[in-house]
Amino acid sequence: MYETLLVDSSQDHIQVVTLNRPQVLNAISTTMGRELRAFFRDFDHAQEPDVRVVILTGAGERAFCAGADLKERQGMDEAVWKRQHIIFEEAFEALWRFPVPVIAAVNGLAYGGGCEMVLCCDMIVAAEEAAFAQPEAKRGIMPGGGGTQRLPRRIGIARAKELIFTGEPIDARRAMEWGLVNRVVPRASVVDEARALAQSIAASGPIAVRQAKRAIDRGYDLSLETGLVLEIEAYHTAVASEDRREGINAFNEKRPPQFKNR
Repeated sequence: MYETLLVDSSQDHIQVVTLNRPQVLNAISTTMGRELRAFFRDFDHAQEPDVRVVILTGAGERAFCAGADLKERQGMDEAVWKRQHIIFEEAFEALWRFPVPVIAAVNGLAYGGGCEMVLCCDMIVAAEEAAFAQPEAKRGIMPGGGGTQRLPRRIGIARAKELIFTGEPIDARRAMEWGLVNRVVPRASVVDEARALAQSIAASGPIAVRQAKRAIDRGYDLSLETGLVLEIEAYHTAVASEDRREGINAFNEKRPPQFKNR
């Protein structure tokens, strides 16, 4: 179905999507941009109601994603470059707006667009060898996939400016200290650790998780008063679900809940 992505069948409510261009450090080509956009924007939740968490990772051991494929961009005129970038913008926006949680399992370098891609995810599990960078300024350009907006919101303005202005990378431990990364584990364990985190999320009520994600993401930049209104709207959606009744019944009956996503 895809040339540049590997999409596993969902297991235990979890689906793994792998960027599959390891020979070029999983660099984002036009085709990969289209395929990421197709998966995250056109995902049919009615046909795949079982998927409660997505894990996004990279093939190979060296990189999660090294950013845009600069070899493909060699010789591009400005009009073609802009058309390609629109595809990338739409792919990242679709990832950012994806209604179920997405965990980035960062197995190596996450540079440029690769770093911006993980910033679109809800949580990041990083290998000890992982590194994060926005090196665009070193090449005479600047982040254009959300890096100037999402990175300051994750790690603060001063630290984001340092990374973006210098283009220098930080390692996984520093990224965790700065609040970019949730967990740091050995490379061999990075997908397993992401899966364990995903399993914990998938055990929660899926409607509740989706509504909580919506309230957090959309309310973050609003005033507190407006955000609280958004939260109550999401809360009432969760309260009206069958899963809410199942969760309360299971608690009182001292058994694990059997959520049905409805």
